[in-house]
Amino acid sequence: MTRHGYKIITASNGKEAIEQAQTRHPDLILMDIHMPVMNGLTAIQNIRAETDIATIPIIALTALAMPGDRESCLEAGANEYLSKPVI
Repeated sequence: MTRHGYKIITASNGKEAIEQAQTRHPDLILMDIHMPVMNGLTAIQNIRAETDIATIPIIALTALAMPGDRESCLEAGANEYLSKPVI
């Protein structure tokens, strides 16, 4: 799918997000934190552990913004954190 000149690749869970990052090498990852199979924090940690994809910028997204969430996301390896909805 292409929107506004950007090719968008989707994943329905953290495991699939890692697989997409490994095979597609995107320029940026928007990672939801609350996903089935593998949550976003674990997926971020796995991506950061793989040399060939470790430097892809990751923005963590969550709808359940709680105190400490930003710090948890950044500690897991996200470059930035945004709470939903993103307008």
